[in-house]
Amino acid sequence: MEQHDLTVRPLRGRDELDLFNRYPYLLNDELADDLDAGRRRPEWMWMALRGERLVARVAWWGDPAPEILDIFDADTVDDGVRLLRTALRRVLPAGATPPEYLRYLPPDWRERPDSRLVVERLLDALSQLGGAPLVERLRFDWRPGTPIAAPSGRLRFRPVRDRAEMLALMTSTLDGTLDAHSRDDLTRMTPPEAAAAHYDRELAEYRSPRDWWRIATLPDGEPVGFVCPARNNYNPIIGYISVLPAHRGNGYIDDLLAEGTRILAAEGVPHIRAATDVGNAPMAAAFARAGYATIGRVVNWHWPS
Repeated sequence: MEQHDLTVRPLRGRDELDLFNRYPYLLNDELADDLDAGRRRPEWMWMALRGERLVARVAWWGDPAPEILDIFDADTVDDGVRLLRTALRRVLPAGATPPEYLRYLPPDWRERPDSRLVVERLLDALSQLGGAPLVERLRFDWRPGTPIAAPSGRLRFRPVRDRAEMLALMTSTLDGTLDAHSRDDLTRMTPPEAAAAHYDRELAEYRSPRDWWRIATLPDGEPVGFVCPARNNYNPIIGYISVLPAHRGNGYIDDLLAEGTRILAAEGVPHIRAATDVGNAPMAAAFARAGYATIGRVVNWHWPS
C-alpha cells in the first residue's frame, strides 16, 4: 500500500523479523516465540518503509484476537500517524475501539532525553488518532535469595474455594480502589461486572494452578484480602493482590505479599515480576519493603469510548 513515498504493509513472514526489529525494544526477543504460539500474527504486525528502510512499525498482541497494542515505533510523528491509521483500519473490525497501548520504559525515562523524545513522539501520534493517557505503572522484580518476611501470625491463609468466592472478594475490593484500570472499568460497568471482566480477561488466562491463590482471614475466618501468585505466558507474577476495604491501613498487605512470594519461591522460580500504578503509593511501598526492585515503568494509553 503506497502513501506517496511511504510503503505501508504487514509483515510477510518470520524472515522479515530482522527488518521489523530495526528498532531496539524490550519485546523484540519475544516476537518469534509469540508468532509460533499464535499470540501474534504477521497480519497484526505492520511496517512503514521508504525504499528498504523501516521508518515506523506497529504490532498487536492477543489470542485469539488483538488485545493490546504493545509495539509502536516511528522516526517521525507523521510516519507514525500514517502507519497506525492504516493498520488500525486493516487489523480491527470496523467501528471497534482500539486496544490499549503499552510502552515499556526505563525507570528514569523522564531524565533520559532519548527515551523522553521517543515517548513524546509516539504519544503525539496516538493523540492525533484519539488516544488519551490512562496510567503510568511501576514494574518490579524479586530474585531468589531476597529475604521473605516470616509470617506475622496475624492472619490465616487458605486456598480460594471457587470462582464465585473470588468474584465476591474482587467486587468488594473495588470500593475505593486506587487502580486506574479498575476505576476506568467502573465508568462503564457495575462493580460485579468489572470484577467478572477482570477475572475472565486476566486471571482465568493464567497458566498456573489456581490452588496457588490464597485468601487471608482473621483467626475467626473473616476474609481480610487475597493474593494471586501465578504464571503468565512469560514470567512468574504476583497477578493480583488486595486488602478488603474494611481492613485497609493495618499493614496486612505485607503479609499477603510475603505469602504470595513464598508460594512462588517454593516452586523454584528464577524471579517474580509484579506491577502497580505510580499513583498507588501504598502498594509500591509494600513491594519495596518486600525486596522487589524497580526495573522499569510502562505507560498505558487508551481510546476513551
